Amino acid sequence: MKLFKSRKTYYLYNPNTLSYERVYPSAKDRFFGVLRHLSIGIAIGVGIFYILSRTFDSPVESLLKKENKLLQTQYEVLSLRLTNALEVLDDIQQRDENLYRAIFQAESIPESVRKSGFGGSNRYEQLMSLSNPDLVVATTKKMDMLSKQLYVQSNSLEELITLGKNQEERSKCIPAIQPISNKDLKRTASGYGVRIDPIYRTPRFHSGMDFSAKVGTEIYATGDGVVTFAAWKQGYGNCLMINHGHGFQTLYGHMSKFRARVGQKVKRGEVIGEVGNTGKSTGPHLHYEVIVRGKHDNPSKYYYMDLTPEEYDRMIQIAENHGQVMD
Repeated sequence: MKLFKSRKTYYLYNPNTLSYERVYPSAKDRFFGVLRHLSIGIAIGVGIFYILSRTFDSPVESLLKKENKLLQTQYEVLSLRLTNALEVLDDIQQRDENLYRAIFQAESIPESVRKSGFGGSNRYEQLMSLSNPDLVVATTKKMDMLSKQLYVQSNSLEELITLGKNQEERSKCIPAIQPISNKDLKRTASGYGVRIDPIYRTPRFHSGMDFSAKVGTEIYATGDGVVTFAAWKQGYGNCLMINHGHGFQTLYGHMSKFRARVGQKVKRGEVIGEVGNTGKSTGPHLHYEVIVRGKHDNPSKYYYMDLTPEEYDRMIQIAENHGQVMD
């Protein structure tokens, strides 16, 4: 018997009748035939979908890509603006530190405080899962830095405003004249810095200025303040100290007589004692110190209310001598 196929119709040759007889497929054959065609169609469809999905974006994906590109551009612009803002703020900080705080003689703000970062190594960890995390993290860090530095600078300006309001009172307290009458500058004996010790003959740091004068010469308070010490002090003999407030103190050593007592309020130019030769001293003189926020400073920097520019320049030159001191 011979099987003959015509347009999906099957015929089987019957030698007995010498004719082709139509063969009807079984239900099982029809089921597997349909299943085979369906499987082939699904496989082809999946393949076409895969190729198209790899080649072309869906409308939703296309929209998301456009939005991501726009966000990235906005982050780049924001990062650039933050960089410019930080540069402007840095210029303000430099002016604040080197000009405004210098004018008001305010305490410096350390760089470690102005540029301090934020604690915690995992602060930006949650941002690492975003697309383009480096740009997002860098921009966020700049924002945090700007916020922190603006806070510090705002506090600094508030402090300077307060100092400015109190400047008149503060100017009265700054030790801005010489402690004895010395217009001709002939009583300037030795200055601030390393000098030769008059007794041990070795170099040592001299923390003030010496003014040679006769015993009994009047000593003046160099700024408004309150007397905090008036007694014998080792090395200084009879010693008087004044707290002027605003971080300033002055010390007057080797006095022969006190004319102010502890707790007394004194004004600039008021007589507080007399020159002597007490304590570790090689001759009648006044040892004078200026202490700013607990640290000794060169007294010659503070005579600007007592001398003309020419006299002040000459005073600086005299005070710079590196000879022997009197105590």
